Amino acid sequence: MKVVVMAGPESSGKSWLAAQLQAHFGGVMVGEYVRYFIDYHQRDTTLDDIPGIAHGQLAWEDAARAEQPALLILDTHLLTNKLWSLTLFGDYPGWLDSELLARHYDLHLLLSPEDVGWAEDGQRCQPELADRLAFFQASRAWLEQHRQPFLVIRGDWEERRIRAFAAVEQLLRR
Repeated sequence: MKVVVMAGPESSGKSWLAAQLQAHFGGVMVGEYVRYFIDYHQRDTTLDDIPGIAHGQLAWEDAARAEQPALLILDTHLLTNKLWSLTLFGDYPGWLDSELLARHYDLHLLLSPEDVGWAEDGQRCQPELADRLAFFQASRAWLEQHRQPFLVIRGDWEERRIRAFAAVEQLLRR
């Protein structure tokens, strides 16, 4: 099983690209638990919600891993939970680090917020490019610090799709 993770700030194409990859390569795609959580509770999240959101994301990921698909595509993982918790609340549950590092990920596609516009969807909250770039840099710094395999994806939508498809194709040939 090869595991590919979409990483980076909101409105950079993670969900779109995850769906494109699944449509092209097959496999199993895991969405963002936090979107379900927000839709279900119909309120802003708090720091106290982060453990439940993270456990929900892990449960979805672990259920998909149990299926043992040839390709597992994660629209997000605990790094996003950690960074959003830090961004919104200045803190995060420390166990997110050990849980994140306990799982194997073959490739992180780190999407830059540059070259694509921000799209409002009722849940997003970083319309300023500078804020999304800071989130991108924090994601990159964590991936580098923990020696996680990643590829930065930039460009317009078609360039992103082409680059991601090439990376996943190469990963699946290994």
